[in-house]
Amino acid sequence: MTQTFRSRNTDPITSHMAAAQADDLAKDHAIIIVDCLQKYGALGKDGIMLLCKLDKNQISRRLPELERQGLIKQTGQLVKSTSNRLEREWAFQPQQRSLI
Repeated sequence: MTQTFRSRNTDPITSHMAAAQADDLAKDHAIIIVDCLQKYGALGKDGIMLLCKLDKNQISRRLPELERQGLIKQTGQLVKSTSNRLEREWAFQPQQRSLI
C-alpha cells in the first residue's frame, strides 16, 4: 500500500500522531475491502459494506485509492445499491508477479 500524507510538516505532533493512526486504519480497511472482493467477486460499494461491516464512507474513500494502486478495478457494470440506485461495480485486480 502507498503512504498517504494526512498532515503537514508544520502541524503539531498530535496531528502527526493522528495522521499515523488514520493511515493504519486506512490500511486495515483497504485490506478488508480487497479480501472481500477477492473472496466474493465483483460488488458495488453497498455489497462490500454488507459483507465486510465497514461503513459507506470508509469504503468510498478507499475504492479510488485501491484503484490507483492497481489492486481493484471498475468492471464497467452498474449494480443496484441498498437504496435501489445504481452504483459502480468493483472487482479484485490480480497482480502480475515477476518469476525472477
